[in-house]
Amino acid sequence: MKTKTLFIVNPISGIGRQKRIETLLSQNLNLDLFDYEVRYTERIHHGTELAREAAAKGYDCVVAVGGDGSVNDVVQGLRGSDTVLGIIPCGSGNGLAHTLKLPLQPWLAIRTLNQQYEVTIDSILVSGDDKEQGEYVCVNAAGVGFDAHISRLMQAAKTRGLTGYTNIVLRAYNNYQSSDYTLYINGRTIERNAWIIALQNSSRIGYGMPVAPRASIDDGIIDISIVDKIPLDHVAITAPLALTNHLQLSQHVEMFRTREVTIEGNVDRWVDVDGEGINIGRTVHFLNLPHSVKVYARDLNQLLIVRTPTGDPITLPRI
Repeated sequence: MKTKTLFIVNPISGIGRQKRIETLLSQNLNLDLFDYEVRYTERIHHGTELAREAAAKGYDCVVAVGGDGSVNDVVQGLRGSDTVLGIIPCGSGNGLAHTLKLPLQPWLAIRTLNQQYEVTIDSILVSGDDKEQGEYVCVNAAGVGFDAHISRLMQAAKTRGLTGYTNIVLRAYNNYQSSDYTLYINGRTIERNAWIIALQNSSRIGYGMPVAPRASIDDGIIDISIVDKIPLDHVAITAPLALTNHLQLSQHVEMFRTREVTIEGNVDRWVDVDGEGINIGRTVHFLNLPHSVKVYARDLNQLLIVRTPTGDPITLPRI
């Protein structure tokens, strides 16, 4: 029986690589395996509505075509269902795609879907004291402080991609100040003045940046990094530590591991949830939900032999 699949496309996501998706699907998706249709989002969080509707109708798979925000929208809609998440990364950061070793070229990501290599990963349930905002599921990374502030600014940005992100960070860096937070973690009360409190389900964030060396997407644990505001003259030291997955060695970073944590003192009320800014409250609770999301990843035990659009055969390396 074919896998009944819905592709949900964000037409304005990231840097525009999703605009030829229907042509790419006809050229690269194995139609012996998939019976599919394509829907386009028309408003904010429309992807959640479409994914929830598809799950209720018994679709086997829903594929997010877009960036981290598009992926998270689909995840919200699939909560509590057995429908498998698929990803064709077309956004700016593509954090979860990096973690799952998915190709960042859309046509290659479609070919990877043909492997139908299903894994089950953890997620993080995020809830705040503003009950009207409800609950959210995070599959890759969350955060409060400067991280959430940047996510909020990115939502209104006209320029996407790494250039747009870098420009926003540089403009906001000097003016954003650290805040006092209280964390309730593993039976302890921890008070810290922090610039960022990052919570990782996986070891990588957008653009493949490794930030939590011990994090694993299926270990039942949230990895927490409490980060001081890094002086500009220390960036040259700290950046290489992050790039080589040794951020824990920085004097500006303190790391903890836990299944759940409550953070008080979120003054601006914003939380970054997979790259999307959510106004959720001054007190925020994070709970790991073990093995709660089914997703198609890349099977590194299989050589992925494909042909380029010009017909030339290539073999993707196991990376």
